[in-house]
Amino acid sequence: MTAMNQHLQTEKPVHPPQRITVFQQNGSGESKIRGIRLHGGESFELRTVNIDSSLPPVIDDGRDYLPPDLETDLVLDYLKHPDLSHDLAEMCRRKGIPVVASGKKLRIKEAITPITCCGLPGLERLGPYGRLFGMPEFEIRCAGGLVESVRVLRGAPCGATWEAASSIIGVKAEEAARQMGLISQFHCTANPAGWDPITGKSPVHLAAEFHQAALVKALGII
Repeated sequence: MTAMNQHLQTEKPVHPPQRITVFQQNGSGESKIRGIRLHGGESFELRTVNIDSSLPPVIDDGRDYLPPDLETDLVLDYLKHPDLSHDLAEMCRRKGIPVVASGKKLRIKEAITPITCCGLPGLERLGPYGRLFGMPEFEIRCAGGLVESVRVLRGAPCGATWEAASSIIGVKAEEAARQMGLISQFHCTANPAGWDPITGKSPVHLAAEFHQAALVKALGII
């Protein structure tokens, strides 16, 4: 496996592809859409719902902005307006559609709200998306104390995991985890200003920790 392709891993196409509807405001989900298309191959059929108009601070009824119906297998919520996110999650609850709303604090318990996109645990009900995207997982081969190849089994939908994986080829095994955490921060598209008051860390810092921990596990040094 060459250094050019050893870090690329996409799931084999499923038939039919998993239908994913992405909700975004002013391009807020574009990095994830690109990552899913790049690393998901033909496993997914993506539809985007763009809400780019100016919104009032409070929205009493999101039906004026959301589609009247949803025919999809999974919803990814990258909306910025909390009222719209709530109403979207409620719509998904009624229809029995899984919704992933990373970083959100929603009162609807059915909504899946990991602290970051790469903090999503493996959940069977999310289908191919849940198997390929979320908390990073790697297969690593070392030779002569250096990282020889990295296979991404699961990674961040923004693509940061695959980008960071390519950077550690030829790195000393004992230094690879630290570098993985550092480089993944550079490619992470989470909001660095979104500090969590409990952990005292931003989503970008947490993404780095998730990637570093996953590589330590893959190296078998824990």
